[in-house]
Amino acid sequence: MAASVGPDDAAVYWTSVESPIGPLLLAGDRQTLRVLWFGHGRKAQGPRPEWVEAPAEFRGVAQQLREYFAGTRRQFDLVLAPQGTTFQQTVWRALQDIPYGETTSYGELARRIGDVKATRAVGLANGANPIAIVIPCHRVIGAGGALTGFGGGLPTKRALLDLEQGQRTLL
Repeated sequence: MAASVGPDDAAVYWTSVESPIGPLLLAGDRQTLRVLWFGHGRKAQGPRPEWVEAPAEFRGVAQQLREYFAGTRRQFDLVLAPQGTTFQQTVWRALQDIPYGETTSYGELARRIGDVKATRAVGLANGANPIAIVIPCHRVIGAGGALTGFGGGLPTKRALLDLEQGQRTLL
């Protein structure tokens, strides 16, 4: 995700927003969201040195996230540009088809993309999702219903699933 640093649209902009589940790092260009990373958990990441801090670029994203955490937004209306392999892109599109408040297993997701033998590969692609929450990787659980790996940590995954199932609001 290297980008030039300058006043043009080729730059990658970023900001950090506070949320009920901790800080979230947002990054993208002027038209698209490329990154929504957790500021905590096993996959916490910070901005790249070449990125340009620009909170104003993400006001709309931040507003939609607030609505989501308040339980009033069930679907995001954002232009996304996750960077990944063709297979990862296929999995990430399939994740976006999992309805709000529902879960599926890695095996079922593999079946949905047409490769029942790709359960582990689906799990790896799910774990590489660069736009957490918006591309709802938290909606994928183990075959027996157990919560499994999540970049923001399992308590965060549980909180997001509880929010979507109407068991709590986070704001």
